[in-house]
Amino acid sequence: MNHLSGIDASFLHFETPETPMHVASLLLLDLPEGYDGDFYEDVKAMIRDRLHLATVLNRKLAPMPFELAEPVWIDDDDIDIDHHVRSLTLRRPGTMEQLDTLIARLHSTLLDRSRPLWEMYVIEGLENGQVAFYSKAHHSGVDGKAGTELAKVMYDTTPEVRKVRPPARKRGGGNYQLGMAELLGAAVSNTARQYRKLAGLLPTAVKALGAAGQVIASQRTAKGERAINLGLAPKAMFNVPITNQRSFTTMSVPFDDLKQLGKRVGGTVNTIVMAMCSTALRRFMKERGLLPKEALIAAVPVSLRAEGDDSMNNQVSMVRVDLATDIDDPAERFKAIHTSSEAAKAVVRELKPVLGVDVPVTGAPWFLTSMASLYGRSNLPRSVPPLANVLISNVPGPPVPLYVCGARMAHFYPVSIPYHGSALNITVQSYAGSLDFGVTACRRILSQEESYELIGHLRAALREIERLPGVDAPAPAEAAPPPAAGKPKPKPASAAPRKPRAAAQPGPAPAPAPAPARKAAAKKPAAKRTGGAARART
Repeated sequence: MNHLSGIDASFLHFETPETPMHVASLLLLDLPEGYDGDFYEDVKAMIRDRLHLATVLNRKLAPMPFELAEPVWIDDDDIDIDHHVRSLTLRRPGTMEQLDTLIARLHSTLLDRSRPLWEMYVIEGLENGQVAFYSKAHHSGVDGKAGTELAKVMYDTTPEVRKVRPPARKRGGGNYQLGMAELLGAAVSNTARQYRKLAGLLPTAVKALGAAGQVIASQRTAKGERAINLGLAPKAMFNVPITNQRSFTTMSVPFDDLKQLGKRVGGTVNTIVMAMCSTALRRFMKERGLLPKEALIAAVPVSLRAEGDDSMNNQVSMVRVDLATDIDDPAERFKAIHTSSEAAKAVVRELKPVLGVDVPVTGAPWFLTSMASLYGRSNLPRSVPPLANVLISNVPGPPVPLYVCGARMAHFYPVSIPYHGSALNITVQSYAGSLDFGVTACRRILSQEESYELIGHLRAALREIERLPGVDAPAPAEAAPPPAAGKPKPKPASAAPRKPRAAAQPGPAPAPAPAPARKAAAKKPAAKRTGGAARART
């Protein structure tokens, strides 16, 4: 058996009927040319053969008696593959809008806790000939980075389906359920082990906290300058209780283009993403008269995973980034976002040795579950000052193309988790030269139509960043001061003759002005969203 850490278990305890706590991905697949097989049966057979390669697929939960301690993972030797891998077909015509709506509905349902916590769907009937593959797994067993590691195990890097060795036969009989004494004994030994680990980390913790304190002290700004250390976030339209209904939509941009753009304007890909979200949210909320005077703040997950660590668990913390939505000038807004993001990451680097340390708490399951239910069903999300207004996540994904049963993966869209008080989650994932966006929200707060509108604002925001001056752009020349009163203007020297001026080099054509964002996004252009890899997502 394997105990859940406090971070892993928290995703179980904070789950309510309104807030399913699973992460997911939507793949768009190009079938091999001339394929005439049954793709669903091929996928089901492939997954059945590879269940033993990923622990998240073949383990289930065993709760502790009276919920006195965190549950444990136990092996499940009787997996019903037909329950976990399912087939769906879109009604005609099979547009991408229909697919978005279906994914939103699939993402709103809870996973069965009596089984391994994952489901996969092969979705056919798309009018562009592609096949969609939606898979979800509970966040208690996998985070974003672990999800990409799972993808490397389950999928292939060539069109040829690789053969894997079958699992070794297990010796001895296993009990379907563990005894109460066995579970309680395991809980006591795990708690003692965690407290010993905490004691050993004390010197490291003191050192890390001191270093982080020095970093925070060095980030103090002069009076009148924009503060780097953030206070509470303002109240915004997304800081409300949510339902289990979801909206979902996607977009894609070339990853290498964003890297080059970041270098040119003095930021990173992460800064570009944050600035796009800032500008898009600013316009979306301003059009509705809902933009707070204070700047919005984003909650941004950061990975604590060491290089090469492919364990199926959560190793993540959270930082807050100033989205600077109160700044009108795009260049100044971009600079403020980059400064805030880098300052937050600097603190996390110092605290990394102690962040995510498991602290056992007796009775945590029933206490946290009760608190999560109370928080969601009360009006607390509306009345309590929020720490952040929106969730924004950037997950590094596979850099090479992947294949599912010979079908090439065209896009790898993330589908993430909104929560009470954070009704909007924007997650991006890099994949094979593309940066794929997934916008997941409570449908009551951000409808499907409004989600498409926000996508239009994200595209307009990227065009705005592309027009920013480069960090190496020469400063405009200052005009010469006028001559003092009563003094004649200096005559030009008549020394050496002037050299002919070199011909001006042609510069880049000015970027076209964006169309009015609201009108362009308010329409739901089927032509933009029905062309597969070549449509508006790419």
